[in-house]
Amino acid sequence: MDPYISALTGLVGVAIGSLTSFAATWLTHRSELNEKHRDAEVAKREKLFSDFIAEATRLFGDALSHQKDDVSDLVLLYALVAQMRLISSRPVVNAAELTMDHIIEAYLAPNRSLHEIADLARSGAMNFLFDFSEACRMELAAKRPSTSRKNEPC
Repeated sequence: MDPYISALTGLVGVAIGSLTSFAATWLTHRSELNEKHRDAEVAKREKLFSDFIAEATRLFGDALSHQKDDVSDLVLLYALVAQMRLISSRPVVNAAELTMDHIIEAYLAPNRSLHEIADLARSGAMNFLFDFSEACRMELAAKRPSTSRKNEPC
């Protein structure tokens, strides 16, 4: 019976080794897929936030020198905020809506001269995207894997 026990022990060892190897490979593959999904999600948010910033900046610049009652220029900005409502946190959406309010107020205000715009810039009133940028930065930092946050400066 000794040869049977030895053979059986060897087979059990091979089975356990194979299962361990399979489990390790499966877990590694699964964590890589999760990381790729998380990276794709962060990239998608970064693109959305970047598009919003570009459009908001363009519209704010236009609003300082033009008065309009036509909302057609704001449609893309509204669409970007609607997309944010689907995937972003409440602070990001609130900051985006506040940014839209600043742009609408600028359109409703009288046209500004170049000197008035320079005074606004010096006073910090042109920094209408600050809250939005901060909310986006916080959300993106929370979505990044902890390994990539270790290298970020404090």
